[in-house]
Amino acid sequence: MAALDLVLLAWALAAGVMALLWLIHLPMRNAAIVDFGWGFLLATIAILYALAGTSYAPRRWLAAAMAAVWGYRLAFYLLFTRILGHPEEGRYVELRQSWKTNLALKFFIFFQAQALLDVVLSLPFLLVALDRRPAPAWSDFAGAGIWAVAFAGETTADAQLTAFKSSPANKGKTCCAGLWKYSRHPNYFFEWLIWVAYAIYAIGAPWGWLGLASPALMLFFLFRVTGIPATEAQALRSRGEEYRRYQETTSAFVPWFPKQPPATQVR
Repeated sequence: MAALDLVLLAWALAAGVMALLWLIHLPMRNAAIVDFGWGFLLATIAILYALAGTSYAPRRWLAAAMAAVWGYRLAFYLLFTRILGHPEEGRYVELRQSWKTNLALKFFIFFQAQALLDVVLSLPFLLVALDRRPAPAWSDFAGAGIWAVAFAGETTADAQLTAFKSSPANKGKTCCAGLWKYSRHPNYFFEWLIWVAYAIYAIGAPWGWLGLASPALMLFFLFRVTGIPATEAQALRSRGEEYRRYQETTSAFVPWFPKQPPATQVR
């Protein structure tokens, strides 16, 4: 199957799934279900590309496996910890308040934009699926190694945050234990590092440098759109001065030592 045909098929799949999730979200009044769809679709598109691809089979199926483990874990983690039985996240509440009218249509466009973003971000998996190099290359080992470190970091950060939030004593407080002592958003950092891994994994393919667009886009969204700005704005509204002090002492993204000794950190 030609590259363009694969992309169109992936887009049709993503658009259909996001349309279904948009319908589901209407009675739920919880647009965060789009985040579930985002991770679920990226994993599914990677598997689709592996099934239809003609490249060196071990390479494309390892890429699909990495995407599936990462994407389905993230999707169902968000589904059970942020969506089902939980109020709508503050950033989506903010969207409702700022959009005011024609919310159903505007959220439909938003869901479809996420579908298109999934297709764009899945470019490394497409490149791998079409890469005809017949044997393992340095980029395969480098990409898989970085992915393993990043996946371990992201799952650890998520587990630490979930454990912190599960204690009633921590309600309304800022998590600054474990990885969260060294970064205000370790989950976002390791999420981005996973996309760096995918790009490196695909770098040896023809036109492989195009895969670098995926981590570049992720970095842009994390810093300028729906990632850090929205998350920190909500944290400042809900935790105020405590979170402001956390901002002053803790790296925003790359894990690094806090500016003050741990004993003086906000708990």
